[in-house]
Amino acid sequence: MIEYLMVLPDREAAEDVADQLVDDGQFTSVRVVSESLAGEDDAEDVDWVVHVVVDTLDDPDGAPARVIGARFAALAEEHDGWLDDDRSVEGYQPDP
Repeated sequence: MIEYLMVLPDREAAEDVADQLVDDGQFTSVRVVSESLAGEDDAEDVDWVVHVVVDTLDDPDGAPARVIGARFAALAEEHDGWLDDDRSVEGYQPDP
C-alpha cells in the first residue's frame, strides 16, 4: 500500500481533484482533509490535502508508483498545489 498527499490551496480545489480521482475508480481511498500549517494559530491558515491510498502497489520507488506520482503532481499543479514527495507505506494520520 502506498499513500500520496496532494496539497492544495483551498477546499474547492481539493474537492475537485478528489472528485476526479474517485470518478476514475482506480484508487482504494480518496479523501479530503484539512491540515493546519505548522506554527500557525489562525484557523484560516490551513492547507487542503487530498489523501490517496493505492493498495495494489508496495514499492514507492517502482515505475508504477512514479507514474502515478507524476500524474498526481501534474493534477495538483493544475490547481496551484503540489504533491508531497514523501510517499508513505506506513500510514498517514491527518490532524484530528
